[in-house]
Amino acid sequence: MKKIFSKKYRNESGKTRFSGALFFFMLFISVFSYAQQSRVDAEIDTSTIKIGEQILYSIQVETDSSNLIVFPEGDSFSPLEVVESFKADTIRLEDRFRLLKEYSLTQFDSGKYVIPQQKVLINNREYLTDSLLIEVADVLVDTTRQKMYPIKPSVEVPGSFKIPAWIWWLLVILVLAGLVFYLYRKRQKKEAEKELPPYEQVILELQHLDNSSLLEQREVKEYYSQLTFSARKYLDREVYDRALESTTSELITYLELNKNAGKLELDEKTIQDLKIILSRADLAKFANSRPDIITAKSDRSRIGDIIEEVKASIPEPSEEEIREDEAYREVRERKKKQKRVVIAAVLASLLIIGAGAAFIISKGFEEVRDSLLGHPTKELLEGEWIRSEYGDPSVMITTPEVLIRKELELPEETKQMMLGSETFVYGSPVSNFYTALTTVKFSGEVDFDLERSVDGIYTMLEQQGARNIIMKEEEFSTLSGVKGIRIFGTLEIEDPVTGRAVTNAYEILNFIENSGFEQILVIHNEGDTYAEEITQRIIDSVEFNEEGK
Repeated sequence: MKKIFSKKYRNESGKTRFSGALFFFMLFISVFSYAQQSRVDAEIDTSTIKIGEQILYSIQVETDSSNLIVFPEGDSFSPLEVVESFKADTIRLEDRFRLLKEYSLTQFDSGKYVIPQQKVLINNREYLTDSLLIEVADVLVDTTRQKMYPIKPSVEVPGSFKIPAWIWWLLVILVLAGLVFYLYRKRQKKEAEKELPPYEQVILELQHLDNSSLLEQREVKEYYSQLTFSARKYLDREVYDRALESTTSELITYLELNKNAGKLELDEKTIQDLKIILSRADLAKFANSRPDIITAKSDRSRIGDIIEEVKASIPEPSEEEIREDEAYREVRERKKKQKRVVIAAVLASLLIIGAGAAFIISKGFEEVRDSLLGHPTKELLEGEWIRSEYGDPSVMITTPEVLIRKELELPEETKQMMLGSETFVYGSPVSNFYTALTTVKFSGEVDFDLERSVDGIYTMLEQQGARNIIMKEEEFSTLSGVKGIRIFGTLEIEDPVTGRAVTNAYEILNFIENSGFEQILVIHNEGDTYAEEITQRIIDSVEFNEEGK
């Protein structure tokens, strides 16, 4: 066996040194080990973004195919936010893997931020990426060119079809009403069964007992309880009105006394048989005695015979007793009818109240109230709308009622500037809804400043009795793109009946189209949601004759 060992050499100082062959071997091992090491790099697609924009952060790992790699997750990218973490992409390079993991990051505040070093685990060994600097810039707005507008109100976007809430409420009410009606009918049925004559009632109960499976299920105690209860109830209604609550001995004693007094024509054997059956039932109910099935069936048969004998022993009622009984039954039927009427009225009231509550919850109290009691602007809104053409230059507009022509007195100097003027109105400024449309046709070329004409609107409103006028102005465009000026706000007008000031909202649209001036005025009570919807519908319907353009 050969032994392998290295040669040693000593230099002049006496120190030991390895040979050149050993040095080459160690160098080869070092290079090979370095080639097996893993490498982790990180980069971003851009270093400058605007607020809300996203950057793509990439981590590239090159390592042996057998190594386990864990990429960073969670808040490790703070102060930046992770929008999305993409799945890692893997490329095989012979016996090694190159993995690419990408993240979408963003930031909503301007400034300079540093993405911290990210930790990548390869076989539980930590590798750190370089930290990266990014800059988040503001979105510049040139306020000298971009005009500022007031905040627009929220717009309700129609969603997908869904069943209205009031239908669900109505369904719940109908189900509850049906359940109450079912329970009521069930109770009536039970009462009808209870109201049978004593003999028919006991025969019916005994038949139900025969059809039961109590004996087959060895429920002897329950069987005797129902058997004796039916017999006692019959005796309670026909012979002894305390038969249900009396003991066996008390009941038998009462029957014997009536027999001896000649009020009951019963055999002694019948009374004794009843005593034996009731005593056996007491033992079954209270002493845990268990009579056999044959005995139970025999007792059931004997109870039926006893009922027949008791019925035969009861004397026929006199004519006076029959009349009293008929009068009693009439009174009882009358009370039953009254009870039914009361119950039906209560159920109907509950149904109406429930339906009203459901509509109020789903629609709101004001809408339900207005639907029941009526509301003038609600009736206008839900009525038949009319689309028509008014004035010269003509204006197409849709209104809930036809606008009526009205003559206005104008100064002579104003008349000289125009070929004609027409005004069409509905209602009056002191009513709950007022609409006016005015058109003016200029004679020849007239330099009409629409901005300056707005100044005269304040005077015009005052002439119609308005006070405390608040005016706001903004540019306006119709759905077809015709531009104009919108004047809106609130004003107060004195109610001629009460003398009190009523706060109204108003909208005025002003246009210069087709060599003329057009104005649409709407005034309505402030806070009237129906009138607000009417106003918006009128404004959206404004169109001009394209031939005159």
